[in-house]
Amino acid sequence: MDDYLTEIDQWEALKRWLRENGAWMVAGVIIGVGALLGYRWWEERQTTRAHTAQARYTDVLTALSRADKARAVELADQLRSELSETPYADHADLVLARAHVDLGELDEAQRRLRIVMEGSEDPELRLIARERLARVQLAQDRPDDALATLAGAESGAVAAHFDEIRGDALLKKDDTVGALAAYRAALTAEEPGLVDVGLLQLKINDLGASEPESAETPAPAKESR
Repeated sequence: MDDYLTEIDQWEALKRWLRENGAWMVAGVIIGVGALLGYRWWEERQTTRAHTAQARYTDVLTALSRADKARAVELADQLRSELSETPYADHADLVLARAHVDLGELDEAQRRLRIVMEGSEDPELRLIARERLARVQLAQDRPDDALATLAGAESGAVAAHFDEIRGDALLKKDDTVGALAAYRAALTAEEPGLVDVGLLQLKINDLGASEPESAETPAPAKESR
């Protein structure tokens, strides 16, 4: 009997707990299911947008291959406007910047490079855009701007590139000593293979600064008589 009463008491206690907390349990289940469905919707949406962005980027490349720059610009601008959170928007701007440079449209190239440099979520793409922007500024005969652009971030794995461009900018400013130091830094970077080592050495040699020769062997001391 005592066991029976204990079970009844337990059942009554459970019913009281359900009356007091049932609404919260139902709400929790609803919220959990809603969150799961919301996440799945968001994931599917992101996948769809990524596929759309990839297709748009391919269209940009196709238009450029056909020398239809106007269409490529239109598609790239649509990509940036509608799908700017995808890396394809950044890649499209980088590709268009190169096309602008080839056509001598340096101001437009600079505009697109700044968009990537300042807004991309990918740190590597930001560095690529920064490096190319500095090169465009050099082509515009603006070495001070190029130096300021290079100084705006850590160069990381592309340090050799940054040092070479820095050397070119300093040379434009007739700072031969600074240019040599930058070129030498590019040669001794952790990943010098990123640059043309032969060309760098030619730049150094053109400035009349070949590598220092090893110290001469001292003459033997005279024997005492």
